[in-house]
Amino acid sequence: MANQLKYLAHVFPVTLIYVGVGVGVQQRGVLREGFSDKETELAQFGRRTTPLTLPPFQIEDDEGRQHWHTLLKTIEQKLVLAEKYPGMLARDLSDYLYARSTGHFASLMALVNRGCLRAIRSGHERLDEDLMNQVKNDAAAEAARKELEAAIEAGLLTTRPTSPAERRRKSA
Repeated sequence: MANQLKYLAHVFPVTLIYVGVGVGVQQRGVLREGFSDKETELAQFGRRTTPLTLPPFQIEDDEGRQHWHTLLKTIEQKLVLAEKYPGMLARDLSDYLYARSTGHFASLMALVNRGCLRAIRSGHERLDEDLMNQVKNDAAAEAARKELEAAIEAGLLTTRPTSPAERRRKSA
């Protein structure tokens, strides 16, 4: 497989992206050539690849909350629903979507895509908690969501960034 991927990267002007869960790509040996550590040390393929990670969004600080908010606003702008409105995701569903997706991009996008499909098919044409509660999400996100929901409901966590006025008051 490594030789085929090396050939494709050499012949075509492309960047190849290998995706795995956790450290799956590295653990499964996709980035290694040969069977022994000595062969792997000398391999070209492993020296031509750079493993990158995409951790879940964090909301423990204002910078993380701002990144989450920006992501939701961007997704919101791209939605094609007849009754969408500014703030539908970024304001009204921000905490809800974080808890349902546990901050993971893939879980968030699956949830939003499935929600849009349900909204269109039902004629609802917007996303809200009632509609989203009918949408199933991936098993990992569903298993971890209860703890996040409890923390958000208790006021221990929020996805809402501090407003500029609040930031000025805190710094004064």
